[in-house]
Amino acid sequence: MTLNILFFSITIKKRLLSFEEAEHQEMVEKLYEQNKDRQIFIQHFL
Repeated sequence: MTLNILFFSITIKKRLLSFEEAEHQEMVEKLYEQNKDRQIFIQHFL
Protein backbone atom coordinates (compact mmCIF):
# COMPACT_ATOMS: atom_id res chain seq x y z
CA MET A 1 0.00 0.00 0.00
CA THR A 2 1.37 3.40 -1.01
CA LEU A 3 0.37 6.66 0.64
CA ASN A 4 1.25 9.79 -1.28
CA ILE A 5 0.74 13.09 0.52
CA LEU A 6 1.18 16.46 -1.18
CA PHE A 7 1.02 19.74 0.71
CA PHE A 8 0.43 23.17 -0.78
CA SER A 9 0.79 26.47 0.97
CA ILE A 10 -1.11 29.34 -0.65
CA THR A 11 -0.57 32.94 0.38
CA ILE A 12 -3.04 35.59 -0.69
CA LYS A 13 -1.97 39.21 -0.63
CA LYS A 14 -4.22 42.17 -1.23
CA ARG A 15 -3.10 43.90 -4.38
CA LEU A 16 -2.98 47.68 -4.39
CA LEU A 17 -4.71 49.22 -7.39
CA SER A 18 -3.19 52.06 -9.32
CA PHE A 19 -5.25 55.20 -9.80
CA GLU A 20 -6.11 54.22 -13.39
CA GLU A 21 -7.21 50.73 -12.36
CA ALA A 22 -9.35 52.09 -9.51
CA GLU A 23 -10.94 54.65 -11.83
CA HIS A 24 -11.65 51.96 -14.44
CA GLN A 25 -13.15 49.64 -11.80
CA GLU A 26 -15.41 52.44 -10.56
CA MET A 27 -16.58 53.15 -14.12
CA VAL A 28 -17.31 49.45 -14.71
CA GLU A 29 -19.36 49.22 -11.51
CA LYS A 30 -21.30 52.37 -12.43
CA LEU A 31 -22.12 51.00 -15.91
CA TYR A 32 -23.12 47.65 -14.38
CA GLU A 33 -25.54 49.40 -12.00
CA GLN A 34 -27.01 51.49 -14.85
CA ASN A 35 -27.62 48.37 -16.96
CA LYS A 36 -29.14 46.54 -14.01
CA ASP A 37 -31.51 49.46 -13.36
CA ARG A 38 -32.44 49.58 -17.06
CA GLN A 39 -33.23 45.84 -17.07
CA ILE A 40 -35.44 46.20 -14.00
CA PHE A 41 -37.22 49.16 -15.59
CA ILE A 42 -37.87 47.23 -18.83
CA GLN A 43 -39.03 44.09 -17.02
CA HIS A 44 -41.46 46.18 -15.00
CA PHE A 45 -43.36 47.10 -18.19
CA LEU A 46 -43.39 43.61 -19.72
